[in-house]
Amino acid sequence: MTTAPSTRPPGTSAGADALRALYADWAGIIATTPGLTTRLFRSIFDEWHQPTREPEDVTYREDTVGGVPGIWALPAGADRSQVMLYTHGGGFAVGSASSHRKLAAHVAKAAGVTAFVLDYRRAPEHPHPAQVEDGVAAFTALTERGIRPQDITTIGDSAGGNLAIAIPLALRERGLPPPGRVIAFSPWLDMENSGETLVTNDATDALISVPLLDGMIAGVLADGKIDPRTPLANPLYADFTGFPRLYVNAGSAESLLDNATRVAAKAEAAGVDVTLSIGEGMQHVFPFLAGNAPEADAEIAAIAKWYRG
Repeated sequence: MTTAPSTRPPGTSAGADALRALYADWAGIIATTPGLTTRLFRSIFDEWHQPTREPEDVTYREDTVGGVPGIWALPAGADRSQVMLYTHGGGFAVGSASSHRKLAAHVAKAAGVTAFVLDYRRAPEHPHPAQVEDGVAAFTALTERGIRPQDITTIGDSAGGNLAIAIPLALRERGLPPPGRVIAFSPWLDMENSGETLVTNDATDALISVPLLDGMIAGVLADGKIDPRTPLANPLYADFTGFPRLYVNAGSAESLLDNATRVAAKAEAAGVDVTLSIGEGMQHVFPFLAGNAPEADAEIAAIAKWYRG
């Protein structure tokens, strides 16, 4: 396993505080709003783009790929034969292509490629495996449009990081070729809520809590009807033999830190080329600070170098 150098310069940048502040605000709203509806819950999380600076020289276009709506991020001069298939985070229940388009665009621009951000079906209306099925459908449709599988990267954050890993596993189950690379930002994989850092990092994570995750698990796993050890729902139980090159990151302050470290170790044990990057002192999905914090910009630059490697 390659361990990437710390993506945080000495000290904490002022920009890095923006993500913590946003998460603390959300946590406060959730804690003080009894009967919070799904609609309002989703509206809150659509603010996720706020810490991200709008990247320059990128245009956006709505499209439907494989029956799944989404938003293309098209950096000027990008190689349009290479696509990052981006699955947004949000516990499978919140978040959207709109909330994540700027982050996806920053990564695509740094790598010199395009990105398609999926608006996959969300829980609880659509429990597992709807989200994985939408990812497979979009991936397959991209290949039907002439994009080679090896020129597609599955990428996502949090629950979307889970999907970025699960989609190649599902493709393998169907006998289809995998993507060339997989990138997972702060992946949320553990549907059993058994990770040690849920306890050890509880005081430093501004958003993630066991009760919050419990509610999202209930939604995506249909109130316990789906086994939390199902490999396509919980890739910590998957067989990673033959898996593509994998880049995983997380913030050292976040409660889901050991989801990243555990999946990296499991993949490495299966012979996968794995790079693990931990942002010291950083929160969940710290690349959201792209353009506004040096920690995020350094991380995205490292990912672009890894992509081209």
